[in-house]
Amino acid sequence: MITGVAARVIVGLADFYTMVIFIYVMLSWFPHSYGVMGDIYRVLGTICEPYLKIFRAIIPPVGGVDFSPIIAFVVLQLIVRLLV
Repeated sequence: MITGVAARVIVGLADFYTMVIFIYVMLSWFPHSYGVMGDIYRVLGTICEPYLKIFRAIIPPVGGVDFSPIIAFVVLQLIVRLLV
């Protein structure tokens, strides 16, 4: 069984990663080819894309809309809740 401190750390890390994915998705809606926003987007992409690619392989974009972040959020939260 996971102790209280370990559970809080796991939940905190999962919440942080969820927020990083959310920011990455929000930034994808705006032009970001140069400047600070482009750099931030690229850094977040290196962090988020490996995880999101798993879900894009299962559920491709439908009509230009990518649902993989939603599924990624749900799966991440389910895994954390099962661990804790």
